[in-house]
Amino acid sequence: MKADLHVHSCYSDGTLTPGELVSLAVKNKISDIAVVDHDTFAGISELKEVFSQAPVNYIEGIEISAFDFKRNRKVHILGYAVQDPVYIEELCTPLLERRTANTLKQVKKIQSVGYEIELEEVIKKAQNATAVYKQHVMAVLIDKGYETTIYGPLYQALFKNNGVAEMDIEYIDVFKAIEAVKLGGGLAVVAHPGQLDSYDLIEELVSFGLDGIEKYHPDHNLKDQRRVQQLLDKYQLKCFGGSDFHGAYGPDFFGDCQIDNTQEFPEVLRLSSYVN
Repeated sequence: MKADLHVHSCYSDGTLTPGELVSLAVKNKISDIAVVDHDTFAGISELKEVFSQAPVNYIEGIEISAFDFKRNRKVHILGYAVQDPVYIEELCTPLLERRTANTLKQVKKIQSVGYEIELEEVIKKAQNATAVYKQHVMAVLIDKGYETTIYGPLYQALFKNNGVAEMDIEYIDVFKAIEAVKLGGGLAVVAHPGQLDSYDLIEELVSFGLDGIEKYHPDHNLKDQRRVQQLLDKYQLKCFGGSDFHGAYGPDFFGDCQIDNTQEFPEVLRLSSYVN
């Protein structure tokens, strides 16, 4: 088996449509796939429809942009097989609105330093998404010849290191994010703790009902995998993993970074999914 439990579509900051994800999953002989778009369930109906005709087990999911206010750092929470999305949507809808407003402000900042980029061009790039992202801005800048890659030197100059467009939004309290997933009947999982240094938070989240941790991720080295496994064993949590695939808006590890050990696959996902 090959299970990729962390994939994004055009409904957030990915570039592939549900139909294109189906084709890619079949091509790479993926047995189970979870699409976890950022802060939205908008694509689920289409995803369920297109995957119902494919030999791939589709798992509903979401990735919540949360924040650990105690340690002052971002932490991403994955929610799988959520039965009642209302609690998550109440948290995420205002966040999506803040994200779009923030990105449009960033476009104006970028315009102010001489880049020929229009709001309409960025919004068009985001036409399928539920929010406008920095990746959509960079896609326009690439089209205009200012850069060749999404996360290249221009991205770092504009959005990082005190760049003119380094502006962030208020994220969701991580404990509220976990609570919303659990109230909705879903599985709550910490995404890529090695990327955001979320390890110290795990023990506290266990008491809030944490179900698992993402062990396999492109940003996790063997040391990270061992550290996650220790936490999985200590707290009897489930193992998750995936490519964090964004299509053209990120590095392509689809089919290369996933769970391929049947014993590690959280079987509850297959039992709770609606397809196959």
